[in-house]
Amino acid sequence: MGVGLCPEASRRGEGDGEPMADLRRFILRRLATFIPTIIGVTFIVFVIAAVVPANPARLWAGGQKASPDVVQRLIKEYHLNDPWYIQYVYFMKMILTGKAVSPVTNDYVWNDVLTAFKTVTLPLTLLSFFFILLVGVPLGIIAAIKRDTIIDMAIRAFALIGISTPIFWIAYLAIFLFNKPPLSKFHLVALAGMPIPSYSITGVPLIDALLKLDISYLAELLRRLWLPALLLAYAGIGVTTRLVRNSFLDAYSRDYVEFMLARGFPRRRIYMHVLRNALAPIVTVLGLQFGGLLAGAVITETIFGLPGLGNYMIQSINNSDYLGLMAGVLFIAIIYTSVNFVVDVLYAVIDPRVRY
Repeated sequence: MGVGLCPEASRRGEGDGEPMADLRRFILRRLATFIPTIIGVTFIVFVIAAVVPANPARLWAGGQKASPDVVQRLIKEYHLNDPWYIQYVYFMKMILTGKAVSPVTNDYVWNDVLTAFKTVTLPLTLLSFFFILLVGVPLGIIAAIKRDTIIDMAIRAFALIGISTPIFWIAYLAIFLFNKPPLSKFHLVALAGMPIPSYSITGVPLIDALLKLDISYLAELLRRLWLPALLLAYAGIGVTTRLVRNSFLDAYSRDYVEFMLARGFPRRRIYMHVLRNALAPIVTVLGLQFGGLLAGAVITETIFGLPGLGNYMIQSINNSDYLGLMAGVLFIAIIYTSVNFVVDVLYAVIDPRVRY
């Protein structure tokens, strides 16, 4: 005699694939916004740059003394007499196919963008993210443990200053302080040049030096980057500190904490359990912080004279180099939306409620 399944078991079996189906639909919805976002960002930047009443071809050719023949050749080559939407399609086609050559530097724009990113912006961003983890997370935990004490209030004030103070103001103040005695005597900061090693493995000097354990170059690189990286990370440290504190306190108020306290578990073990349960929103914000650091790098690199991607984009604006500007914006948009997508998927895996 066969044994049949009860209706509840049948329904459970039929629903086993529903979580994965929901996750797939969630991923597809996020992917559907990926390309339109990137196109929208580049389109807005191009329109803002293109409506400026200027003749970029004359600027590219050398200014007021430029040869009229050279100016006309540049106008024809870059379709500057065509309607703005045709120019946009032409520029995007050249950038996406890797054929875009900057009319200012005569180099392929992707070579300039990737070089600036790998040699300066990526090390700066990685170091800033390290500062966010090193400072923001521990301060948030300490503030939660010391809730409503002087320590908590001091940490919260420190975080609020980081969130609300413009980075350029703090940067100029830091440069002034480190250039004046007594701090200038210790040579803690290098404010000129950018050290480049004589070897290349990955193309990223920071990672190459770590792989070769080149301590002397690492010391030189950190002396150049630690101050701009710390200032770039300051706002992120403030956001992370407040989020970690609030998430930790929320997890600490759960019933299982009272149970562990009643059973006499060590405080250290309880705090580890609380932190583990508070990680979901923290991981999400940390992922978005990494993408946000790229946007802040534009200001930081300009102030500290770092030849990174942000500085490259500022120079492209000054020279009306549409191709260089759009390539830089496109690159940052791809990285930011990719990080955002990965964070969304991770959060959906951790907390399935966000899929609906």
